[in-house]
Amino acid sequence: MTPKLERAIVNCFKVRHGKQVVGTDKTNLVGASLEELTSVVQDLSEPSYRARQIYAGIYCRRLRSWEQFTDLSKGLRKRLEDAYVIEYPPVAKTFESRDGTRRYLFEVSPGQKIESVFIPEEQRETFCISSQVGCAVECLFCVTGKLPMRRNLSAGEIVAQVLSLEQCRGCAPKRLNIVIMGMGEPLHNYENVMKAVRLMTDKEGMAISPRRITLSTSGVVPQIKRLAAEPVIPNLAIALNATTDAVRDVLIPINRKWDIATLLDACRRFPLERRQRITFEYVLIEEVNDTPEDARRLVALLEGLRKKINLIPLNADPWVPLRTPSEDRILAFQKILTDHSITVYIRRPRGQDVSAACGMLAGRDQAQGDLLHPPPKPVEESALARLGL
Repeated sequence: MTPKLERAIVNCFKVRHGKQVVGTDKTNLVGASLEELTSVVQDLSEPSYRARQIYAGIYCRRLRSWEQFTDLSKGLRKRLEDAYVIEYPPVAKTFESRDGTRRYLFEVSPGQKIESVFIPEEQRETFCISSQVGCAVECLFCVTGKLPMRRNLSAGEIVAQVLSLEQCRGCAPKRLNIVIMGMGEPLHNYENVMKAVRLMTDKEGMAISPRRITLSTSGVVPQIKRLAAEPVIPNLAIALNATTDAVRDVLIPINRKWDIATLLDACRRFPLERRQRITFEYVLIEEVNDTPEDARRLVALLEGLRKKINLIPLNADPWVPLRTPSEDRILAFQKILTDHSITVYIRRPRGQDVSAACGMLAGRDQAQGDLLHPPPKPVEESALARLGL
């Protein structure tokens, strides 16, 4: 499929409130704001309070069929059914790990797939959701970065991942954490991601606390500054992953545009509520960024910031020719940080056996990656050489 034809197909789905359902003339209202639903009911010559009823039905009561909207008249339900639907992207496949983690493969449009991950824990449940089909950042250690960037997800496609996984798992929202850390760079899809955050946090809608939503970015500095001025701000996580620009330029090419100093300056200016901290994510890669010198530089770089650090041992994948450090190196790195009174956690892999762990999402139809299905954008030897590998 040519890029021009692909854009034409995507554009034909776009409508004012949501997306037109393939094969019908009906519009999907998942992702519509209260203001947009008000416009819908006005077009139907109905009073504006009907919009609040529809809004609550979609996002609070999680209704999927107009027949379930018993607070609406039968006549209105019929007119809504004739023109609108409430649909989530279909789940193409589900992969369940030995540890209970599940990877959900969604087909958001013909030939375009994204993934979400359900991570069960004793005290809470976490959904990891995607913001784009593919990713333009091309992090060296990330499998998603080996895919072409296809398009941004709509706000409806983002919130529908949460609604769909809630339905699959039967989770109560109060036990739920959302991490926008799946496929894509969320701040490259700023408008749709923030609209989705507003829908998720609205007390009249999905009612998920902003403190239970975390947005992870590779470091798109202008959008971090923009995020700081939002009325509703999720927790911020920064994928730092290196302590020198020479290494970060290779691991996360966006660093060539906004280097470590510029990124950390934006972090120092980012508003934090009482007891709130920025999470710095650090993927540990053997003989690349896992030395004691790296740990000491990390301490110095983050001095004075309200922070916690998540150390993430690289989740090895055939598409990524990098190695996971030994347990001794991981613990030695952690000890240097804790010796400087830094809160640091080692994020052990969840769902690794079904390619559901951090950095492994690629929209694959099989449980595990292999070289029989090579990456669309393989790692260049020159990048490895710049790391001394």
